[in-house]
Amino acid sequence: MSFPGLFWKLFLGFWLTLIAAGVAVGTAVWLYQQQRDPRPETALSAGPRAEILVRSAAATLRYGGEPALRALLEAEAGDAGAAARVHAIDDTGRELLGRAVPADAVARARALAATEDSGSRGAGSGPMPGGRAVRGVRLVETAEGRRLLLFVPLADGNTGRRAESPRGGPPGRRAQPPPPALGIAIGLLASLAFSALLAGYLTRPIRHLRRAFANAADGRLDTRVAPLMGRRRDEIAGLGEDFDRMAERLQKLIVSQRRLLHDVSHELRSPLARLQAAVGLARQDPERTAAMLDRIERDTQRLDTLVGELLTLARLEANAGDAARQEVELGELLQEIVEDARFEAQSRGRDVALDAPAAPVTVARAQPEWLQRALENVIRNAVRHTAEGSTVEVALRAGTQAGRHAAAPAEGTRRYEPEAAITIVVADRGPGVPPDQLDAIFEPFHRGSGSADGHGLGLAIARRALAAHHGTIAAANRTGGGLEVTMTLSAGG
Repeated sequence: MSFPGLFWKLFLGFWLTLIAAGVAVGTAVWLYQQQRDPRPETALSAGPRAEILVRSAAATLRYGGEPALRALLEAEAGDAGAAARVHAIDDTGRELLGRAVPADAVARARALAATEDSGSRGAGSGPMPGGRAVRGVRLVETAEGRRLLLFVPLADGNTGRRAESPRGGPPGRRAQPPPPALGIAIGLLASLAFSALLAGYLTRPIRHLRRAFANAADGRLDTRVAPLMGRRRDEIAGLGEDFDRMAERLQKLIVSQRRLLHDVSHELRSPLARLQAAVGLARQDPERTAAMLDRIERDTQRLDTLVGELLTLARLEANAGDAARQEVELGELLQEIVEDARFEAQSRGRDVALDAPAAPVTVARAQPEWLQRALENVIRNAVRHTAEGSTVEVALRAGTQAGRHAAAPAEGTRRYEPEAAITIVVADRGPGVPPDQLDAIFEPFHRGSGSADGHGLGLAIARRALAAHHGTIAAANRTGGGLEVTMTLSAGG
């Protein structure tokens, strides 16, 4: 069973709401008008013109009798331009000239006449509800004892003024209002159009989002929704922007994973090829078996190191290291790493120096393993590339001292205020890095043109380890040669 779409639900909901609101408002207005101005009151003409005509007819009847009144009424009836005509009704309901009179007009005139003195002096004016004066009604008793009710029906005079005629029509005819069905039809069409436009305005971007999600599910991650939203600045447009960021992030991750898979395959191929060659040479020349076994052992260790670094990088990418955190004193950690690096550097004719404050510098919530791996990779990379006879300088700064060393945060990291920052700077005197590769050296398997050792994973691991601690890492060439790597951490971890 198929259910109606969101467009039709919104459309029908808005339309029915508008119709219900229109009916409620119209009913309230109609009831108010009925209470304020009931229809029998509007059956009589109560304007100044009607009052003058009724007074004149009453005087004619009082002083001239019925023949004189009949002559007056016949004269008015014969005048085609007369906007108001007096009618005379006796107690039996018969009009003096035999003309048809609306029953509601007669009933209203009798009701008003009954409120005043009904003697030979005649009925004057009576009050209408709402405080308006009602004029133009007289009840006159003739000398023969017959009573005649004099008034002007509204059909013969609109409040005593000359009735306006419709354009092109004869004078004396009032313009008829449009039929109620026309107003109802116009209201329904207007509410129909408004509901359709509003429902379309709300559902159109949702259809764009649905197509975008379908494209993303099919692997087309280059789909973007924000350009289709136009100038919208509402929650739906925000949802489209969030989708674009998600799609862009997924696209980058997939491209990165594909590149990583390609690089891993390339890195594994070389040692495996050497292993196969060593096995073949050992079989061909048994006397070289010992040398080939040494080569096989070196390549096996190289493969083990590569696989270990790949596993470390994968764990950092998955944020698997977020489980266990503890307080770490960076001064002690750096001292240990620098001593190990100095031992390695001195065998190559180089040195490593540490400049750290005497006061403890701690990170409240850190993972010692990841921090040690990050710092060790950066320092050993500097030892590997610094010139022979030079010194790798390692500096630790905390608090406001770190402000001058703070680096711009990488994508997906957070910036901290200098008062809460901890900065570690590692500087060497090597050949440096081309400016266009300063960011690329932190990508997996990136190796400089002059680098033959390693797999290009050390700095990538350092970046991910620092990012897991909400930290940043950046590189810059030094004046006079060499590379300076700046790592920034938060004291809170």
